[in-house]
Amino acid sequence: MLVVAPAGLRKQQMKEIQYLTSYRVIRKLATGGMGSVYLAEQLGAEGFRKIVAIKTIKREFLQNDENVRLFVGEAKLVADLIHENVLQVYQLGETGGVYYIVMEYANGHNLADFIKEHKSRQKVTNVEIGAFVISRIARALDYAHRKSDINGKPLNVVHRDVTPSNVIITLGGVVKLTDFGIAKAVTMKTPDEAEVIMGKLPYMSPEQAKFQGTTPQSDIFSLGLVMYELLTNVVVYNVNDIDDLVDKMDNFSIKRPTQLNPHIPAKLEAIMLRCLETNPANRYQNAEQVWKDLEHYMYDGGYGPTNVKLARYLERLFPRDPDKGSAVALVANKAQ
Repeated sequence: MLVVAPAGLRKQQMKEIQYLTSYRVIRKLATGGMGSVYLAEQLGAEGFRKIVAIKTIKREFLQNDENVRLFVGEAKLVADLIHENVLQVYQLGETGGVYYIVMEYANGHNLADFIKEHKSRQKVTNVEIGAFVISRIARALDYAHRKSDINGKPLNVVHRDVTPSNVIITLGGVVKLTDFGIAKAVTMKTPDEAEVIMGKLPYMSPEQAKFQGTTPQSDIFSLGLVMYELLTNVVVYNVNDIDDLVDKMDNFSIKRPTQLNPHIPAKLEAIMLRCLETNPANRYQNAEQVWKDLEHYMYDGGYGPTNVKLARYLERLFPRDPDKGSAVALVANKAQ
């Protein structure tokens, strides 16, 4: 079955996706440096239809083996990660040497836009809502870190790129960790990993920045940086240079978050600062400890934030226009 596209889709856009089969492309959601993401319907027998997102990689990037490895590696790694808080991958396809990933369609807003909207209103995220969002990301990381292969051998998956732009909050209030494009399982490591820097500078752990390799605790440090920004509107390491990043990590102390947002309770601040310990030995040892501490904090009184509460908060932050539909948070792989 050939791909069916709306008449209004430009010819240039069609060239990027004409090799896909069994899908009706509805519209383009996003375009980045390496590829694009499309909203589509998966078509099947007897009128079967399923809304999906399709991520493609531009043909010119297929000449670089590393680009293809990251793209294909993401699909292979995430294929068996089935968790409410991880964006699901359904299929890796290849036609004529061109690759595409069919994945779960997440209708909502990414956390970067969520933070940006608060800043534009000169507000900061509600503390309880922020703690809830971070707890869901921690649950996703815990699941990925503990994932085993079909023989029961732990894969020790490390995301290595936990950033606000890689987190989606759906309109239903479900938090999704996305973009495992540079994630690594122990069984997939290459000998030169320590010589290659991966991830976005402002969200790197000290061990990433110093080329010392990555562990699940590296993701916990990055999570702490995201949490800090979410609850204070301040990026801890606002740098563009790796040397500047290392210098700040070695010579400057992180300002206590309560100095920037006095509404942060001491217990929540303690969780955040433990995530941000520069010495991994002093950091949380696993993501399970993080989400458990966060949930003890949130539900100590017996009632706390939920998906429904987050959905309502999101709707107040981003009121929907019925005539225009809602925003979509999916972005192309390595769009930045």
